[in-house]
Amino acid sequence: MSKEYETVIGLEVHVELATKTKIFCGCSTAFGSASNTHTCPVCTGQPGSLPVLNKQVVEYAIAVGLATNCEITQYCKFDRKNYFYPDNPQNYQISQLYLPICRNGNVEIETEKGKKSVGIHEIHMEEDAGKLIHDDWEDCSFVDFNRSGVPLIEIVSEPDMRSAEEVIAYLDKLKTTIQYLGASDCKLQEGSMRADVNLSIREVGTKEFGTRTEMKNLNSFKAIARAIEGERERQIDLLESGEKIIQETRRWDDVKGESYAMRSKEDAQDYRYFPEPDLVPIVISDAWLTEIKNRQPEFREEKMKRYQKEYDIPEYDISIITATKRMADIFEETVSLGANPKKVSNWLMVETMRLLKEQEIEPEDLHFSSKNLAKLIALTESKAINSTVAKEVFEKIFEEDIDPEKYVEEKGLKTVNDEGALRHTIEKVIAENPQSVEDYHKGKKKAIGFLVGQTMKEMKGKADPGMVNQILQELL
Repeated sequence: MSKEYETVIGLEVHVELATKTKIFCGCSTAFGSASNTHTCPVCTGQPGSLPVLNKQVVEYAIAVGLATNCEITQYCKFDRKNYFYPDNPQNYQISQLYLPICRNGNVEIETEKGKKSVGIHEIHMEEDAGKLIHDDWEDCSFVDFNRSGVPLIEIVSEPDMRSAEEVIAYLDKLKTTIQYLGASDCKLQEGSMRADVNLSIREVGTKEFGTRTEMKNLNSFKAIARAIEGERERQIDLLESGEKIIQETRRWDDVKGESYAMRSKEDAQDYRYFPEPDLVPIVISDAWLTEIKNRQPEFREEKMKRYQKEYDIPEYDISIITATKRMADIFEETVSLGANPKKVSNWLMVETMRLLKEQEIEPEDLHFSSKNLAKLIALTESKAINSTVAKEVFEKIFEEDIDPEKYVEEKGLKTVNDEGALRHTIEKVIAENPQSVEDYHKGKKKAIGFLVGQTMKEMKGKADPGMVNQILQELL
C-alpha cells in the first residue's frame, strides 16, 4: 500500500515599501530608471557614510503588523547581517534579528476547504541588495545599485500551509491588505513582492517535520503554485526510492517546469549578526501607535460587508470590485458623483474587465477618472448616446481618460431622436430590402433584426435601437 504524504509549507515574503526614498538615505526608489542613477555614498556602502532611518518605513511596517494582528515590539532595533555577495556593497545588510518590529500575528484565509488561520512568526524591516545583470554574450556580470537600500519588510509565516491553494490564498490576502494600506504596490512582476517557499513533506499522521528545501525566483502566483507541486512530487519520488532529502536552496525554472539546487544548507550559513552600531534603537510610543491605528483604512472584508448592505449589486461583483483598492476607489467615487451603483458595477465588471484582459493591464494601473465614467453613465441614461456608441466612448476613456461629453459633441455621436429623419431612413431601408420584409410577413420575426441593423448602419450607429424597432414594427 502506497504511503500518503502531507505537504508542510511556510513562506518568507519580501515586500518593497512604497516610500519615495530609500530606507537609510534620500535616494529615489522609483522603478525602471537607468542603472546606477539612484545612488549615493550610503546605499553604495562608501567608507565613512552613515545611515539615517526613514520614519515612513517604520510607519508602514507597523501598519502592516496591525493589519495582520501582530504584537508590535515597541522597543526594537536593527542588526547587522554579514555576508559577501557582489550586489551587496557594504558586505553586510542592515536587518532585524533579535527584536523584529512585529511578532506573533495571523491572517485568516479561505479556500474550498473553508476558513483557516495562518500564523505569522514575525515581520522585520531591512534594506534590499542591488541587482546583478548577467551578460551571457560577454560572459560577465554588471551590478546595478538602484535597488540597494530600497526598504523591505520580510513577513515570515509559521509552517501552517498544506497546499498550493492555501499558499495562493495567503499571498492574495497579504497582497490585498498591503495594497489597501498603500504600503506597497505588491507587483510581483516588478519584484516589489517576492516569495521564498520553504517546503517539506511527511507521512500523514506524523508529528515531526521532514527535511525542508527553500525555493527562490518565484515571481507570479502561477509559478508559485507550479513550483509547490513540482517540489512536492520531487521530494515524494526521493523518499519512495529510498533516498534522502537534502536541506538546500533551490531555484525554480518556470519555463522548464523544474527546480535545481543553488546551494546546500547542511551547514547553515553563520551571518555573525550583531546590533547595528550606526543606528539608535526605535522606541514606538503608545501615542504614535494609536495614531497609526487610527489611520488604518477600511479593508476588503469590511468593504464587502458594507457593499452588501448599501448597494444592490451581486455578491460576485462585490468580490471582484473589492479585490483591488483601485477598482473599489473608482466604484465608490463614481457612485458618490450620483451614478447608479448597478450601472457602475456593470461598466467595471464587463467593459473594464474585458479591456484589462485584452491589454494585459493590472487593475492597479487603471488611470481613468471616476468623473468621466460618471459622465458616460449620465449620457447613456439620458439616451443622449446609445449602448454601441457608449462602448466606443468608454474605450477612449479607458485609454486616454477623455471627457465623454466633449468627445461625443466633437465627433457628432449624439443619438438622433428626430423621428421624422428616422422614419425617412427606415422607409428607405424597407424599400431597399423587399426580401426581408417578405420574410417578416411570413412569420420570420428575426428578419426585423436585419432591418434594424441596416437602419443603424445608415444612421452611422447614432439612432436609438428601441425607437428604430418601434417605427419598423409600425411601418411593417
